Amino acid sequence: MAATRSAGILVFRRTGPDTEVLIAHMGGPFWARRDEGAWSVPKGELEQDEEPLAAARREFAEELGLPVPSGDLVDLGSVTQSSGKVVTVWAVEGDLDPADVVPGTFEMEWPKGSGRLREFPEVDRAAWFGLAEAAAKLVAAQRDFLDRLRRHLGE
Repeated sequence: MAATRSAGILVFRRTGPDTEVLIAHMGGPFWARRDEGAWSVPKGELEQDEEPLAAARREFAEELGLPVPSGDLVDLGSVTQSSGKVVTVWAVEGDLDPADVVPGTFEMEWPKGSGRLREFPEVDRAAWFGLAEAAAKLVAAQRDFLDRLRRHLGE
């Protein structure tokens, strides 16, 4: 069985000597009470025969309700998360207001086993964090993208 593949866009901005990244807290009941390790690069699964960059752009817009900022994309490569999912990410410099985020939604049975379907936001908030703080918040495997961004920026 092939690994699930996801792709995403990591927006960064330089604020004086610091670099900040825009990451999203995962929505739904499993993540509601978690903070550290419960944030993600805005991303989502590739559709059949979809190119990863096209999926990254589509998923960014679906998850945040905002277009990807224009600019040169930096290929940050791929990581494999503990679930086996392979995540590919590009970075782009830009500045978005997290207050403008209008997340997409997903439906799942909740509480589990109840037979009731409920709708939840894909992300329940997005925020800017410096690279060190973002590393503490991101899902473990995605922290590699921050190191790759640092190297690209010469930090």
